[in-house]
Amino acid sequence: MFKRIIKFYIDGFRSMASWGRTLWIIILVKLFILFFIFKLIFFKDTLNTRFDTDSERAEHVIDQITK
Repeated sequence: MFKRIIKFYIDGFRSMASWGRTLWIIILVKLFILFFIFKLIFFKDTLNTRFDTDSERAEHVIDQITK
């Protein structure tokens, strides 16, 4: 069953016209921007820079959630 599914997708990608490949490239670039670039810019690792131990980090997170 898994071989048939994999073969289905491989054949679909091989027979894709130029628009399909262009759209997949756009999708992959957007995913790269969302997951890597945004993570570097907006989601900085502040817990590791502010707190030294895991227990301090956990206590801070619990305090922020329960407020």
